Amino acid sequence: MPRRHLRVTGAAEAPLRGALRELRTKLDVPEAFPGDVLADAERAVADPRLPAHDATDIPFFTIDPPTSVDLDQAMHLSRREGGGFRVRYAIADVAAYVTPGAPLDTEAHRRVTTLYFPDEKVPLHPTSLSEGAASLLPGQDCPAVLWTIDLDGEGRAVSTDVRRALVRSRAKLDYEGVQRAIDGGTAEEALALLGDIGRLREQLEVERGGISLNVPEQEIVERDGAYALDFRAPLPADGWNAQISLLTGMAAAELMIRSGAGILRTLPTAPDGAVGRLRRTAQALRVDWPHHVPYAELVRSLDPHEPHHAAFLQECTTLLRGAGYTVFSGGDVPELTTHAAVAAPYAHCTAPLRRLVDRYAAELCLAAVAGDEPPQWVLAALPELPKEMADGTRRANTVERECVDIVEAVLLKDRVGELFDAVVVDVQESEPDAGTVQLTDPAIVARIEGGTGGLPLGERLRVRLTQAEPGTAKVRFAPA
Repeated sequence: MPRRHLRVTGAAEAPLRGALRELRTKLDVPEAFPGDVLADAERAVADPRLPAHDATDIPFFTIDPPTSVDLDQAMHLSRREGGGFRVRYAIADVAAYVTPGAPLDTEAHRRVTTLYFPDEKVPLHPTSLSEGAASLLPGQDCPAVLWTIDLDGEGRAVSTDVRRALVRSRAKLDYEGVQRAIDGGTAEEALALLGDIGRLREQLEVERGGISLNVPEQEIVERDGAYALDFRAPLPADGWNAQISLLTGMAAAELMIRSGAGILRTLPTAPDGAVGRLRRTAQALRVDWPHHVPYAELVRSLDPHEPHHAAFLQECTTLLRGAGYTVFSGGDVPELTTHAAVAAPYAHCTAPLRRLVDRYAAELCLAAVAGDEPPQWVLAALPELPKEMADGTRRANTVERECVDIVEAVLLKDRVGELFDAVVVDVQESEPDAGTVQLTDPAIVARIEGGTGGLPLGERLRVRLTQAEPGTAKVRFAPA
């Protein structure tokens, strides 16, 4: 897929920042932390609940975008004597700082998730925690929830242990650097094994019918102090890293189910009608989908760099709608425990600095391994967590979508009336002259309407920009 770095410079910065401020107001985004929350954070940083087990001798490393400082996960990978692998995955232990019912806890329930804007981040916890004491920054001793998952030679989990431990990351790595090191053969074994284990886990995902959508992401980036839009196709290292998180989430779900108390991330199987619509879309986009080929197998065969395939992968995300959180306790395990895309039970547990539910999942898993009852504060919060997470996730998705809309409008506000080359990536069934186009240059996806006939799904089309006003009118096109 064509990619070009676009910059918003000079006078264009003013409407962008103004529109983003208005968006935060419209969405009632939390502003600065109240004084009592900041004071609670200061007390927690000064006197955290440190674990007895010391694992600082293990050379953990993190893999995140280069500018990230809220580091939830660190890993160390090794081979086991006699064959197989050992995955050690350290997750920031937010509960070492947050006391149930205290101001930090109350504020986290109000915020639910970290919100990412192009010009600032609205964190779940004060930065003294999320980017400081609780973050798994290199060279810093941190309390963590340490997962040790042993795998056999095929990458299947054979045992899981979870305990609190003090850990120390040795290096902060990024995806592109990891990919270069593994491809070039210069990675140390602990990092090189990420490719070996990642590929094995991907093969197991194929066997169980799971799906990882390698959808090119339209993302807002910053270059030399200016904002731009990119299409970024995931690297193999992104997928391998995600497999470690997925492995841990699956292990967490199994622990919860066996113990009879938990909170799972669930997704029902897509109805036949939704899959049927995808088949019609595949045909229109000239994506070959023989009837005997399962959906998951087709998705894995697609190349996200090819525009028709990228457009179809984007449409596949519609099958992921409907995911939610399912809670249970007292041994009353629900009928639906699986996530259809994972094709297994799954739980969110690896991002507690940025997502509220993960702190609760950690406590449930620690209790399950220890053979203890979950803490009462966890059980008391479980019934309301699904709604809290649904509301918070909805707001985070709106922020992401609206921010992209605003940046698109800023980039194009002075080009209304100009012609662009685009590909039609979606057509509304009830309104065939309206849909979505993806520009080949710049990296923009927007609505198209106003034509006199049906839009040619999957075809290239010359389009005219009809509106673009930051914060007021989203980008719109019409057939030229």
